[in-house]
Amino acid sequence: MPLSSRFTMPGQIRAVATSDPSGPLTVTGYGPNPLATVITRVDLSGKVEWQRTYPGTGKPQSRLATDGALWLAYPDCDSQLLEGVLPDGSTGPTARLECRADEEIGAFVLLDDGFVISWVSGSGMVRREGSRPISVPEPRVARYTREGECLWSTPIALGALSFPGVVEMGDRAGWEIRPRRPWVPKEIGIDHWEPLLVSADRIAASFTDTRGGIGRTFFLDLDSGATISVTAPAPTGRKAIAGPGQFLLGSQGYGAFTTGRFGRDGVESARWASHGAMLVGKNGGVCGPELENGLPSRSRFRRLAPDNSLVDGPPLTGYYTSYPAMDCEGTAVFWRDGKLLAVDTDLAGHELFAMDDSRAVIGRALLLSEGSVVVSLDNEVLVFRTPLGSLAEGPWPCGEANLRGNPLLS
Repeated sequence: MPLSSRFTMPGQIRAVATSDPSGPLTVTGYGPNPLATVITRVDLSGKVEWQRTYPGTGKPQSRLATDGALWLAYPDCDSQLLEGVLPDGSTGPTARLECRADEEIGAFVLLDDGFVISWVSGSGMVRREGSRPISVPEPRVARYTREGECLWSTPIALGALSFPGVVEMGDRAGWEIRPRRPWVPKEIGIDHWEPLLVSADRIAASFTDTRGGIGRTFFLDLDSGATISVTAPAPTGRKAIAGPGQFLLGSQGYGAFTTGRFGRDGVESARWASHGAMLVGKNGGVCGPELENGLPSRSRFRRLAPDNSLVDGPPLTGYYTSYPAMDCEGTAVFWRDGKLLAVDTDLAGHELFAMDDSRAVIGRALLLSEGSVVVSLDNEVLVFRTPLGSLAEGPWPCGEANLRGNPLLS
């Protein structure tokens, strides 16, 4: 299939979103250095409508609202801001959020009437002089109005962590490899993948030991902030909204390679021996490309059956993969190992495009109108013309979590 257009941004791309299937795109990424965040509004041919630069934390993040405003998180003096950038590039509503000097916004989700935010210890690159904490601040999850009023704030206690596959070696072990004893993390951050999800009246907030990759997910009540349930410590992995108040949590590493389904009570109701970037259809069916660390690849496109078994799709080469999208006919599309791939409902694979490319920083696949597929690779945006249908309806990652990049199921 033809490559319709390709164009570069000022720096590495962190998010691409749109409020309209026909475009334009709003691209969030780095500027000339990691402490600059650049927002670019561009059409599908690469023509830039406007571009704005903001101070950053080294982790640019934004969410697109239903009205087309892009909400951006960035530091400002002794607080953190959530600023709405209107479709014409002008400044819209802004929420100034009170926080400790050593806190920053780790992740946020737009609600219809406000925000949910995961707060973590501030980045060393932007921590203000004299504000270095004596102890690591406790993470928290908080809900706010659009004006910045805090409705509730729930502290997060990760506690001592352990996992059977984690080992240690040192003088305490006689320099022999043995299972690591439980430890208390020295630094806690948000999970790397899908750290904050909101579905109906439930929140799934994931935090991890940044030095070891072991973490927990905290299920909270959206109205009160009360903790419903907390998962056992496990390696981090990909996550998804599986339905109203329901979530998929993946775990990969240290011998783990699983995906579990959790209900609104925070209890695991199903588990599969697979992990990947999973799609959830409107009828609850789950499928997607597996993501297993290791080459040569043993991964496949899999369907996760209701009886906890796996249905094999085509084998997949390489590792680095875009999050897929699904069209109305049930065909999944994604980028992997230099190829734009599609897998239909019969689990037959199709190569739509290929080029020699091994870039590891890959954004989501966005399925737009008339079969256009958008993928970002490092600092470049690629637009393809395909025979795919319109975007499917479903909890994940269709609807807002796909085009707008806002992981919310109201």
